[in-house]
Amino acid sequence: MRKTMVIAAREYRAAVRTKTFVISLVMLPILMAGSFLLQRMFRGIVDTQDKHFVLVSHQAPRPLLDAVTAALDAYNRTDSFDKETHKQIKPRFIIDKIEPAAQSAAAHDRLRLTLSDQIRDGQLVGFMEIIPAGYKHGEGNKPRPPADDTYAPLVLRYQTNRPTFLAFSRFVEKVVTDSVRAQLGKKAGLNRAQTLALASPVAVEFKGLVKLDAGTGAIAESSEQGRFAGVIVPGVMMMLMFMVILMTATPLMQGIVEEKMQRIAEVLLGSVPPFELMMGKILGMVGVSLTIAGVYLGGAYWAAQHFGIADSISIELLIWFVIFQALAGLMFGSLFIAIGAACTDMKETQNLLWPVMLLACLPMFLLGNILQEPSGPIARGLSFFPFATPTLMMARIASPPGIPWWEPAIGVALVLATTLLCVYVAGRIFRIGILLQGKGARLGEILTWAIRG
Repeated sequence: MRKTMVIAAREYRAAVRTKTFVISLVMLPILMAGSFLLQRMFRGIVDTQDKHFVLVSHQAPRPLLDAVTAALDAYNRTDSFDKETHKQIKPRFIIDKIEPAAQSAAAHDRLRLTLSDQIRDGQLVGFMEIIPAGYKHGEGNKPRPPADDTYAPLVLRYQTNRPTFLAFSRFVEKVVTDSVRAQLGKKAGLNRAQTLALASPVAVEFKGLVKLDAGTGAIAESSEQGRFAGVIVPGVMMMLMFMVILMTATPLMQGIVEEKMQRIAEVLLGSVPPFELMMGKILGMVGVSLTIAGVYLGGAYWAAQHFGIADSISIELLIWFVIFQALAGLMFGSLFIAIGAACTDMKETQNLLWPVMLLACLPMFLLGNILQEPSGPIARGLSFFPFATPTLMMARIASPPGIPWWEPAIGVALVLATTLLCVYVAGRIFRIGILLQGKGARLGEILTWAIRG
């Protein structure tokens, strides 16, 4: 027991006296505070481009439509601008109103399909239908409700491929609810149903986009899973790329350290130059990362087929993923292998590893902002920061309605240039550090190796 306690005390002292322990104590609250500050800092940076919607009224009462129109006009004139600086701080809602005459159910489905196609093409963000309870298509011969009849419960049906953008749906929901309550409040002798309508808010039904069934040619509703495909697919793509990089780059770094400790690296360098040895290891790691990604993507595509959201995973999306995954593997793999070459044991790697991990984790800190506004200024700006480009570009490409082709093309060029620089610098560090024994290199020495060779 005494020997056990001696060993335990020795291990404890060896751990808490290292720079890694101190750095970890300092960096953990800094990272947590930094994540919070980033969220606070970027909270006020929003996409202020006009958002186009269509409001479809199926014989909704005229006072209700007038109230919605007036509220939207007031919002666009005042609420979307700062009262002191008069600078636009929110996107304006540009509304096209459609009041279709009595139409058949088939004609109504075609209208929904047309509007859904406009959303897919990026012309609209979504469309809202105001439907009186009990309204049925094709019953145009029935008398229309009185112009001031807002007693009947209403159904608000909102369809979009951006389920995280809730500002418009919440705005219309509040305006319609307030209007219904105001109208009912003017009446006397309310019955039980009217009283419930007065007390209960008008809820919004969220739906995905309608589409043509490939087999039958009929117009079909989107599944509940399909409605969230615009959030699920980008999030999965980001997390998959991030996890694959960590799963493959970390063992590569550990292998370099072990080869140094066991003097295997000296034997290898007797038959192959340092740069070729390093590139062989990095390319092998990239092959492993693509294999892992291929397995997971295959499973994800099967799951997408099963849940009816396979349309959100296109061949173009998979090609971009392979390109960015390969470049990310080369870029981060070269950094990890340089760290392994500069250290003599695994404990020393922790001192140098956290800056690289911070670069890799940066997109994760802003995941919520990115998924909510994939084309907003935050997501677009950070997607051109090379170390965040692979994950952010994949999230933006996978988010409906997508991004212009030139943005990922520029991203590939930036990441490729950064990868070449990282490989070049890692080669200079690897050539000297791979034979380093005893005490590990300090950060200043590593920078000297990278600059002077």
